[in-house]
Amino acid sequence: MGNIKIDLSSKTGKVKPMHATNNGPVGLSVRQKGNKQAFIDAGIPYARLHDSAFYSSYGGEYIVDVHRIFRNFDADVNDPSNYDFEWTDKYIACIYGVGMKVFYRLGASIEHQKKVGTQVPKDYQKWAEICEHIIRHYNEGWADGFNYNIEYWEIWNEYDCRNADGSNPCWQGTVQQFVDFFTVVANHLNNCFPELKIGGPALCDMWQTESTDEFFSGIAKNNVKLDFVSYHRYCCTVEDFCASIDEANRFIYKYGYGDCEKILNEWNYIRGWLDDEWVYSLKTENNYKGASFIAGCFLASHYKDVDMLMYYEGRPCGMCGLFDSFLKVQKPYYTFKAFNELYKLGTAVKTEVNEDFIYALGATNGDEHAIMLTYFDDSIEKGSKTINIDLNGIEGNYNVEYYVLNQKHDLDLVKTKKLRGNKIKVKVGLYDVQCIKIVKNH
Repeated sequence: MGNIKIDLSSKTGKVKPMHATNNGPVGLSVRQKGNKQAFIDAGIPYARLHDSAFYSSYGGEYIVDVHRIFRNFDADVNDPSNYDFEWTDKYIACIYGVGMKVFYRLGASIEHQKKVGTQVPKDYQKWAEICEHIIRHYNEGWADGFNYNIEYWEIWNEYDCRNADGSNPCWQGTVQQFVDFFTVVANHLNNCFPELKIGGPALCDMWQTESTDEFFSGIAKNNVKLDFVSYHRYCCTVEDFCASIDEANRFIYKYGYGDCEKILNEWNYIRGWLDDEWVYSLKTENNYKGASFIAGCFLASHYKDVDMLMYYEGRPCGMCGLFDSFLKVQKPYYTFKAFNELYKLGTAVKTEVNEDFIYALGATNGDEHAIMLTYFDDSIEKGSKTINIDLNGIEGNYNVEYYVLNQKHDLDLVKTKKLRGNKIKVKVGLYDVQCIKIVKNH
């Protein structure tokens, strides 16, 4: 029998925004009514704008990417007529319309076939000035723009990515070229916008130590200021996911960037990238096992030195566990909704778990409390665990509401009991996600 200790009197800081996503809601499209209400209901805090151009209902090939907005690189960077903001404007307005914030990736969507946006820019400074004007459009009203005060601006995506055949779908140059490019862009944007958060580089694989060392040593030598470091991890165990955070931090601290925000802004369940393992991964991402994996990563990494997670993907596609192609909610969506219950309470509390493959986190607003937990073990197919939850620092008359997400339930309220003493006993099936609310009985 496992045990979880929740000390409601020991506050550990704000509940982190672990339930952010890549991309955001679909507005009123040609043939569908969209899914804006689903994003509102789940309280998803940020949308990272990456691979947005792959989805026609956002605006397709005319949005977000630098080369799609500024379509003729030889044109005058100061002339508003050379920028095509129309559909990116509409997409960003949709995101802000549901209460989310934008995390803007400056660069290009991944290119597995023809390479256009991932080519090495022929003039680094001019590319930086194009980005400057994009920022001014969305934050300072330039070119009939807006005053969104978008805070996060990420330079590029996965310069270090490699396919099985050795090709790179994200950067068609060397690491040194990328260091030189990144230095010019980061310095220019930092000088223009000292109040904003400028960072990157959305590393694909922190275990490519030679490439990662070359990047960090290069920008450190060039005295590049970063407000955040971003990186990615796809795997199939919560332990591996957490280990990737430790590995990322090894480089981040080694080169003097430990005070930066640390953002893991692409991740999902992946057992393998090819053939049968790839198919299995896609199926898992959409089902209740995938939902449990997401929950485990939310909960276990909350204790780690990472400031935000951004799940890939919120755009309806094969790797989106939230919605199918018809915008129907799928099982993993409810994990985001469950975590938002903690996020709304605001304050995380000391949570100790002494059972393998059980992951949990408690939160409070002072009057009401909640616990989220899951049982995830990628190596087995069935089973359950009985868990005793010991509560410390609670007084008064409370009811306990049990919400369950699994193969049968979609975060349904399955029972309500009066809290007696300071103990809660639950049975957790393999891949169950449970949200336990402790609500004052008035």
